[in-house]
Amino acid sequence: MTAHWEHFPHGADVGVRGTGKTPAQAFEQAALAMTAIIADPNTVEPRERVRIECAAPNEELLLTEWLNRLIYEMATRRMLFSRFSIELDGARLKGSAWGEPVDRSRHHPAVEIKGATYTALRVGREGEGWVAQTVVDV
Repeated sequence: MTAHWEHFPHGADVGVRGTGKTPAQAFEQAALAMTAIIADPNTVEPRERVRIECAAPNEELLLTEWLNRLIYEMATRRMLFSRFSIELDGARLKGSAWGEPVDRSRHHPAVEIKGATYTALRVGREGEGWVAQTVVDV
């Protein structure tokens, strides 16, 4: 399975889905899909590194925790991220996000994401790889 991200329709909100050969890769792609709701990730330079650690009772809740931590970091630092690297150890995540401060003239931010929800939340095997998905409130 080739790692990739995509959006899926969900009422007024937006579904994000990441796929990859491993759960970690699927989480990274879900984060990239979330960035792509705001701006084209190809316009975001990976200049600054932000470390993120979180834990949850299971992989599904860990996905929402990961995405919500990214939303918090984007809001408080006024940044966008375009590159992610994480390690999963059960329901614990250690990772990094690389990005840069928002430049409205270059990034053209479309919306602000309020949070990752439990709607359509799923982390699991699919075909030859893994999928990590949820709906984000915009």
